[in-house]
Amino acid sequence: MAGVLTTFPVTAADIQKAAHASQKLDNATCQTCHDGIKGKLEVPGADGEARPLHDIDPDKYGKSVHAKMECVACHTDITDNISPHQKSSAKAPDCAQCHQVLWDKAKQAGTTGSQPRLEIVAKNIAAYKKSFHARPNQDDPSQVNATCTQCHDTHGFNVPADKKSPQYAAWRKEVPALCGEKCHDEQLETYSESVHGKEVLDKNNAKAPVCTSCHTNHEITNTSLDSFKLLNNEACGSCHKENLKSYRDTYHGQVTKLGYVDTAKCYNCHGSHGILSAKDPKSKVHPNNRLKTCQECHDGKKKQLATAGFATFAPHANSHDFAKYPQVWISTKFMIALLIGVFAFFWLHSGLWYYREWQERKEHKNVPHVRTEGMLLNEKKFFQRFPVGWRIAHLAFALITMTLVLTGTAALFSHSAWAPVVAQALGGARGLALIHRVAAALFVGIFFIHFIYVMQRLLRDRRFRWFGPESLVPNWKDLSDMVGMFKWFVGKGEKPRFDRWTYFEKFDYWAVFWGVSIIGGSGLLLAFPTVTAAYLPGWIFNVATIVHGEEAFLAAVFLFTVHFFNNHFRPDKLPPPDIVMFTGTQSLEEFRREHPAQYQRLVDAGELDKYLVDAPSRPMTLGSKLLGLILIAIGLTLLVLVIVGFLGGAG
Repeated sequence: MAGVLTTFPVTAADIQKAAHASQKLDNATCQTCHDGIKGKLEVPGADGEARPLHDIDPDKYGKSVHAKMECVACHTDITDNISPHQKSSAKAPDCAQCHQVLWDKAKQAGTTGSQPRLEIVAKNIAAYKKSFHARPNQDDPSQVNATCTQCHDTHGFNVPADKKSPQYAAWRKEVPALCGEKCHDEQLETYSESVHGKEVLDKNNAKAPVCTSCHTNHEITNTSLDSFKLLNNEACGSCHKENLKSYRDTYHGQVTKLGYVDTAKCYNCHGSHGILSAKDPKSKVHPNNRLKTCQECHDGKKKQLATAGFATFAPHANSHDFAKYPQVWISTKFMIALLIGVFAFFWLHSGLWYYREWQERKEHKNVPHVRTEGMLLNEKKFFQRFPVGWRIAHLAFALITMTLVLTGTAALFSHSAWAPVVAQALGGARGLALIHRVAAALFVGIFFIHFIYVMQRLLRDRRFRWFGPESLVPNWKDLSDMVGMFKWFVGKGEKPRFDRWTYFEKFDYWAVFWGVSIIGGSGLLLAFPTVTAAYLPGWIFNVATIVHGEEAFLAAVFLFTVHFFNNHFRPDKLPPPDIVMFTGTQSLEEFRREHPAQYQRLVDAGELDKYLVDAPSRPMTLGSKLLGLILIAIGLTLLVLVIVGFLGGAG
């Protein structure tokens, strides 16, 4: 208003009339010039050129949130109603400062509860001050990128509070033009041709995304920031809930949910302002363009160049649409059946075993199962059950397996509160992946060393029987022992007399072979995607992801429940831990109780003395117990994390 220049058709008579008018500074007086009816008003701009002043529509102002305010409440520098106005030294209008003062006064008066919209404005001001719009403009550092008045018509401001009202929908549809026509014209042009733009501009669909849906209202940040990229996925998911859920099941989604931008997000595949239907030949995700889109990230520089199979990978595959994703449906149902079958059998097995042993302990039953009368045995001697090589391999497997569980489930359950913490502690998504792959390589390496060592020894031993009592190969006695155990569980028979290896120990041993084959095989497919995709279709990644994750979940839960129970938490093992795998030895009493058939066989053959050794030293015993307790504590902690992650995903 200061320094107003009138241009025709405002006449000298009008000015003279205004000069002799009353000095009242009410809204009606202001409107005699600023209603846009009498003519255009201009003031000198910063560059010396005349710039037009906004006309104030009386109807719009009367419906605005500022309708009850006097013009001079904001334009405090205006002291008269004569044109050109004489300006005082008061500051020019400042929307943010005015609303902040009002909010501060409301807080001092304790009336904030009755002014919820004022609180929203205060929060918006705080957000704006941190936003990209509030930064100095590159071309003119004396100005910010955008001010309140560039986005809001302060005289006609009336954003409906009810976001479900038709009035709000009508206001929302004006947002693209507001952002695009004033500043972002290129983006508006691209948006207008997109599926989102056509929904809003052509089909009048107020629910379709507009600028603020992705960029927010006042918190607008630089799109190159990690924070924006991560939140952008969530913005897409607010509409595309099923697609966001299926995306999070992929490695891309898991890394993103952990809080890192190393992998593809929605806009990497679909674009941003120019998103098109997948059926559109110009779309980035059209079948003819998918490989090229994948190669934008997997470009052969930072990542290996994407190969043919990438184009048929399904980032939004789900397990309930057999017609569209049959491989995913089948693999998911198979893994669910496997998990239910294994857990149902072994948890029942453990529960019944605990019940039977606890009952016998209460009844003080103690059936020796072996003949010891007349034998001259030194009960202070211990039976050597495991050689040093087996013990070292077991310890290495235990530590590596726990590392694999921690790093693998952090990705698998990336939605959990604990997963990002673990990822950050281990060097981010890349550190997590590196540790996981190194641990996997060590696991497979130790497995093959063990396998080659055992095989070459067995093949040179002509007395070894593949289905004999010393062999880990399952035989008919194992089936008989298993049936006998269930009879004993329910009080229908005696406890079976186990030989060197029990059927559940054999299951543990061969489970490693299964794990290396299934978890290791699927992991290799995922670890070298360009090689995999060069020879196999993209749906292999979907299946491998499901199998790798579900089988790893099965192994972790089995180890820290069933395996821990069998070896540490049975009533006759309490208090834990059982240290036979650390010392390699166990007392004769314990050996007779747990492996009576082997004990009797060695006694009958006169070979028992060959396996008797001195009891482990006290430091060895204490050290083994401490190590065992530490490993059990780590295992149970990992079990809690896995359960929290699983329940969080199920919910």
